[in-house]
Amino acid sequence: MSELGKPRGAWYNRGAMETTTVQDLPGLRGLESLPSPAFLVRDVPVYGDLILSPMDGYSDMPFRALCAELGSAMSYTEFVNVESVFRSGVRDGIAWRKLQFDPRERPMVFQIYGHDEDHLVEAARRLQDCGPDIIDLNMGCYVRKIAERGAGSGMLRDPAKIARLFARLSRELRVPVTAKIRLGWDERTRNYLEVAQVLEENGASLIAVHARTKAQGYTGVADWNAIAEIKQAVKIPVIGNGDVKTVADIARIQAETGCDGVMIGRAAVGNPWIFSRKDRDEVAPLEKIALLRRHLARHLEFYGEHNGLILFRKHAYRYVQGGHGAAAIRHALMLCKEVCEFERLVDEYARTLANSA
Repeated sequence: MSELGKPRGAWYNRGAMETTTVQDLPGLRGLESLPSPAFLVRDVPVYGDLILSPMDGYSDMPFRALCAELGSAMSYTEFVNVESVFRSGVRDGIAWRKLQFDPRERPMVFQIYGHDEDHLVEAARRLQDCGPDIIDLNMGCYVRKIAERGAGSGMLRDPAKIARLFARLSRELRVPVTAKIRLGWDERTRNYLEVAQVLEENGASLIAVHARTKAQGYTGVADWNAIAEIKQAVKIPVIGNGDVKTVADIARIQAETGCDGVMIGRAAVGNPWIFSRKDRDEVAPLEKIALLRRHLARHLEFYGEHNGLILFRKHAYRYVQGGHGAAAIRHALMLCKEVCEFERLVDEYARTLANSA
């Protein structure tokens, strides 16, 4: 069952596990067998330390659900512009599509962005009635048209505004409120410690840190030392993000920063097995094809055949890597406009892999 909407099909039942709470138990029987959470977001337990990063254009329900099955412990939506909530309403338009989720993704985090304090608070109040466990404010987006209007990472330039906003959100919302930040606007204004302390003092229940500045975008090297400094400065959970590409990187960022969890973005596209702590080269070629097919089926069901195929091509490009004929197949898949032709190309590639095994 898709929350915020109607049933989406039987595929949602494949292999995912719902979060178990004490309320689900008959009396207290079985309580001793429950695993300990990796950390708590206020009163919301998170049973794992790896989390899919919210990525615009990628972290939709089909991909999040796959990652959850493979071990992503908490799901963040793509960011939602609060102005779209006012224009179209919660249950319509782009916001509606982004906010749909499978209950087996829980804990479910709705991520929002905007620059108007009143609109951010009112949108969050409306959205909490749609069933999220947590509402997160995006203060990390570096895209110029967003940041330079004072939203996303643009908000980092005004810690006083962040303080006012989180004081209101934590007071007026029933669900925990969290933040995803960068280290600052640029190298001269790396105010991440001030921002982290302001967030904690005004009721934030978790901070996710992409260890680059707005000016860096995705260039340069993520500064994991800054994540370690934030972890030392606050008592709420801290999630580390940036330059985690392999299973070895997961262990390194945890050891170097002490972070409570690790957020993985670009490295999960084409390799969602990283949430099972498996690098891409540890996954059998035909297992990759099998997951590609499952992912495609979910996309087509969620978006419809035409849009689903077009939007899926960027995922297919990342799934198909290495092996004889991979480059030619990738090129053909990116140009494909018909589902039957797309599936024929995938079948051809699968046969090539099987014959070369």
